[in-house]
Amino acid sequence: MLKIFYPKLYASSLVEIEPELLEKLGFKGILLDLDNTIVCRDSNRCSKEVGEWLGELRARGFKLGIISNNSRRRVGAVAGQLGLPSVHRAVKPLVSPFRRAMKMLGTKPEETALIGDQVFTDIFGGNLCGLYTILVVPLEGKEFWGTRLISRRLEKIVLARLKQYPEILHGQWD
Repeated sequence: MLKIFYPKLYASSLVEIEPELLEKLGFKGILLDLDNTIVCRDSNRCSKEVGEWLGELRARGFKLGIISNNSRRRVGAVAGQLGLPSVHRAVKPLVSPFRRAMKMLGTKPEETALIGDQVFTDIFGGNLCGLYTILVVPLEGKEFWGTRLISRRLEKIVLARLKQYPEILHGQWD
């Protein structure tokens, strides 16, 4: 039952995910969560490393997009800066925003990966939609109060069980 909350892959950071692996797995599209995945929640700028990683994915022909529960203004500021299409106020883990995001990219579930930092929004929603889900350790910084007080505490249960599946672990959860 808990497997619906398990990612297919775990990485210690976004930039640790090798573009070659994404190519080998046959993906055409990559959907990315915004806060604490691409950028810190209290910033509108991604790091140089993340920018370079996104640039390499683009150069390899991947279609990229952002899917976030945050506001149009917040998502638009970062998506505009990065030149990426986006779905804001997604209400993840609902399936319809993921479908809307795939339509935006022109990809199907089996050729789309979802990368995010939260089990109960990103991974659960992506799994419900049939995407290849990748969990990353959240970036340092401020978190939404609901995430900090509720989601992260519940995630500890899932992450403790996830350690029983070494084939998923690509990094090390602290």
